[in-house]
Amino acid sequence: MMAKKFKFLKMEVLIFKTSFLYKKIIIINNINGDNMNENNELLMYIYKNADMGVKSTTKLIKLLNTRDNKIKNIVEGELKGYENFLKKSKALLKKNKVSPKGSGLIAEISSSVAMDMEFIKDNSDSKIADILIRGFTMGNIEIDKKIEKFKEDADKSIIKIAKDLKKFGEINIELLKPYL
Repeated sequence: MMAKKFKFLKMEVLIFKTSFLYKKIIIINNINGDNMNENNELLMYIYKNADMGVKSTTKLIKLLNTRDNKIKNIVEGELKGYENFLKKSKALLKKNKVSPKGSGLIAEISSSVAMDMEFIKDNSDSKIADILIRGFTMGNIEIDKKIEKFKEDADKSIIKIAKDLKKFGEINIELLKPYL
């Protein structure tokens, strides 16, 4: 008997009696097929990434509003891109009956405090570009891992959104390089 390991959202356990022995059988309610969780896991990662991107770029724009930085237009474009990915992933998660959960409160607070401290130390376009490029690079490394992990099992349209998120990061890195 072959067994396959899956992570599932909902389980039912049935116990029945067979010749004096009790057996437990776990029945998985996986309405959309075996790839449902791969899709949702990848979508949730995209959602969290975009959610953190929206929150951090919104905060950065607020910090830049009191300054005359030339990089402000690039950051505003990043915000629009993140909002687009947030909207797409949220809609697909809701379609799959999964509640979108953003990045945790601790991650948001630590990101906000780190941004404030970096901005106080050096708020030049060069420093901001450097920080953003490092963030996009780390994000692209992580999304690459997710794409590789789910390329066989996740829906191709969701893989495409993940690849679009990676491309979004690559484009923004190139847009930020002249500010270094």
